Amino acid sequence: MKPKTYSQAGVDTRLAGELKGAIADLAAGTLGTGVVAGPGPFAGLYQLQGYREPLLVASADGVGTKLKLAAAEGRYHGLGQDLVHHCTNDILTSGARPLFLLDYIAADRLRPEVIEDIVRGIADACRGVGCALLGGETAEMPGVYQEGEHDLMGFIVGAVEKERVIEGRDISPGDSVLALPSSGLHTNGYSLARSVFNLDASPSAMDRFHSELGRTLGEALLEPHRCYLRELEPWLPHIKGMAHITGGGLGGNLPRCLPSGVGVRISRDNWQVPPLFRLIQETGPVADVEMWRTFNMGVGIAIVLSPRQANRVKSALPTAFLIGEVVEGERQVIIQ
Repeated sequence: MKPKTYSQAGVDTRLAGELKGAIADLAAGTLGTGVVAGPGPFAGLYQLQGYREPLLVASADGVGTKLKLAAAEGRYHGLGQDLVHHCTNDILTSGARPLFLLDYIAADRLRPEVIEDIVRGIADACRGVGCALLGGETAEMPGVYQEGEHDLMGFIVGAVEKERVIEGRDISPGDSVLALPSSGLHTNGYSLARSVFNLDASPSAMDRFHSELGRTLGEALLEPHRCYLRELEPWLPHIKGMAHITGGGLGGNLPRCLPSGVGVRISRDNWQVPPLFRLIQETGPVADVEMWRTFNMGVGIAIVLSPRQANRVKSALPTAFLIGEVVEGERQVIIQ
């Protein structure tokens, strides 16, 4: 009987080795002075610099079923941006700046052009936020993933001075809640959006131009997740609390930054919900309550400040807008 090989089982070790070299080249452009050893060894080494009493802040996330839409369109670069920006925003809510990120990419089989496109997007986004792509893993798993399927995860580590960590403890009634706009769905709610537009059965719907969007549905849905680090970095010492508005919407995420004894009252009249969300709701149709607990509805990140600081931020950041105020309560979010 002829001996079995790993290649016959569906795993191409030669290709995996070549990809690791290509990925290391892409990551090289992100490595700053803190990196002692980057991609290549079994583990990356990073020397923390410039902090007196640092707290390490870590988070992990993926891009969900947005992957399926990217695969249908053959557009993967934006997924790398989604991953880095989502993870960066998560640790930003504690006042942390990113240090390094590890990625994990799995598929039924490795396709060099796809993997390199994803990693190029990751590397580009890492450079944009000053984060090292320190290492990661690619996994070829036939039988676990169906033909053409991929999975993508990111694991980020940042740091913040202990005395400057944002914990929400000082939030009190009368404080203002500002928002910065999202660029679209970001990386949440895609299973519902795919169902509404029947994209699995009719992928050509992605190519339809919608005048209210000013572009095709596919272009709107694949708009990369926006990052807020550069805009909010100068204001971190003045921010009392911050919530990255992801799965669960405003009602599911704002309570995560509130202390006991307060809640938030949101006025929907304070901003115009972007047309993509209105299109989803009308096409579904999707009930109002379902929209608000699934999507960000145009709010990418919410920050809590004193009214005086809120006015300063609004003057400095033209895209910032007031969405509500802190009231007495028990971490509830009232959307009116």
